[in-house]
Amino acid sequence: MTMPAIRFDRRRLTALMAKEAAQIVRDPSTFLIALVFPLVLLFLFGYAVSLDTSRTRIALVLEDSSAPALALSQSFINSPYFDVTVARSVRDVRSKMVDGSVRAMIVIPQDFGRMAKLGRLPNIQVATDGSQPNTASFAAAYADGVFQSWAAAEGLGARAPAVTTSPRFWYNPALRSRFFLIPGSIAIVMTMIGTLLTALVVAREWERGTMEALMATPVSMAEFIVSKVIPYFILALASMALCTAIAVGPFGLPFRGSVLALLAISAAFLMPALGLGLFISSATKNQFVASQIALLAAFLPTFLLSGFLFEISSMPRWIQLITYAVPARYLIPSLQTVFLVGDIWPLILPNIAIMLAFGLGFFLLSFRVTRRSLD
Repeated sequence: MTMPAIRFDRRRLTALMAKEAAQIVRDPSTFLIALVFPLVLLFLFGYAVSLDTSRTRIALVLEDSSAPALALSQSFINSPYFDVTVARSVRDVRSKMVDGSVRAMIVIPQDFGRMAKLGRLPNIQVATDGSQPNTASFAAAYADGVFQSWAAAEGLGARAPAVTTSPRFWYNPALRSRFFLIPGSIAIVMTMIGTLLTALVVAREWERGTMEALMATPVSMAEFIVSKVIPYFILALASMALCTAIAVGPFGLPFRGSVLALLAISAAFLMPALGLGLFISSATKNQFVASQIALLAAFLPTFLLSGFLFEISSMPRWIQLITYAVPARYLIPSLQTVFLVGDIWPLILPNIAIMLAFGLGFFLLSFRVTRRSLD
């Protein structure tokens, strides 16, 4: 049996959407994913997860008590990047390096003051915990920066160059990782709501036996698909608005763009997200299988291959090619632009067009698979 191909009826569509909205209201898991999950995710990426390296725990081994050595040690203690534990011997802190109590060890040797008094640039030893490569490289770089600043203030080392550089960071001057992670977490939320929840709608009809009742009614295929999509489209936009309010309010994320641009970007991304979820649901007819496929096909690629946590340019070339097939790759840069920079339409519009193209393809597949599954 197939649904009869009859003309589009507004009253029938409204009734189907009311039925779908009633199912959403009666299903507590929907509200957990749409309202509780965004709050938990924003809290985790706003407070618990941080890519900043401030207050790295280090041990400062002070083998020399001269004035230059004490001045350098005070520079490390005053640095906002380090949480310093002072010791007198390497033997005292070696065990702390092993158990992870400190991530780096800086040794000021015994002849440090003597070399400084001779006008020579003394040496220091920097040992880092290589089990965490990023933290180790950052600690070494910051330690070198503190040492070079001290040496310049003391007039030691090579003469200052005629041209000096002064770095300036646009859009995120404080380099807060929160400003980078929160727009990405909003993309994760929209993926989960748009794909995971939609992946269950048609499968749920088959499992509950209500699909046969729908097939006996004069419902067209277009009405059936639209009635399944629009309620979750509205729910996802409401969740996105909630996430935006929390990001701008408690987390202090700047919002330099317009609501129109944010709405256009979000609506464009929801097309492939909803289309993929509907395609999975129509193809599986089983809620458990649909949810697992949705996690593999939508959540994991969005989390790992969209540029959310890992820069795409640092991935192997063949992985970079795969990322072009991930719709969230085009969402996250657009969200970051709207929040941190503004309405840069030459960047936003191509991403919107690509996301709409993905959405059209997924909806065509959903329409075809749904019709075939009803035969």
